[in-house]
Amino acid sequence: MYVIIVGAGRVGYYLAKHLLSQGQEVMLIEKDKSKVSSMLEELGDSVMPGDGSTMETLTAAGANRADAIVAVTGHDEDNLVTCQLAKMMFFRPRTIARVNNPRNEEVFWSMGIDATVSATKLINALIQEQVTAHEMLIPLMTIRGSDIEIIQTNISSTSPALHKKIKDLVLPKGTLLISILRGEEVLIPRGDTELADDDRVIALVRKVHEEALRLLLTPPEAPPQKA
Repeated sequence: MYVIIVGAGRVGYYLAKHLLSQGQEVMLIEKDKSKVSSMLEELGDSVMPGDGSTMETLTAAGANRADAIVAVTGHDEDNLVTCQLAKMMFFRPRTIARVNNPRNEEVFWSMGIDATVSATKLINALIQEQVTAHEMLIPLMTIRGSDIEIIQTNISSTSPALHKKIKDLVLPKGTLLISILRGEEVLIPRGDTELADDDRVIALVRKVHEEALRLLLTPPEAPPQKA
């Protein structure tokens, strides 16, 4: 798979490193030449200078053969233009955009962007639920035109799935475990993979099955304390 990432901030940088560690082909595009220079030794040919919201740069990056184009700059306008170019001029089947201002999310969807990621909405979900991150499923992304979400949850010492192998879990229908983040290591879940304390599990799940997945992976609710 070939993935073009526009924006070499923390999100773009770590996403590029993650994909490269999985053996994927990546091109990270960044306007700031000093940032590019600082990353050359580590990322080599996988990083290039340029404005990813222009035809010229996307063409030079090989957008015509990319499987996905991800725009994660700090500017919603640039992310929208990048994804629009990818769709309209390069006919890329997969466009993903970071949305910094949640009010702009509807605009992105109306313009045909396949998926959006909003850190603001994610943090708000945590506040509204009034629970800690490892006690809930955190929605990372909603896939446009479907009832499917990509979520993250942490396995804790009280998780029902702790020390169980993937093959022994009765996952809700249509659920797919995408990856497991264990410290600095990224694991591709297999049948014999055993879940450990503090694993971060990223999964694809239908919204109607979120509750079933939560009951399977996250800690049970503590019983009410007696007065």
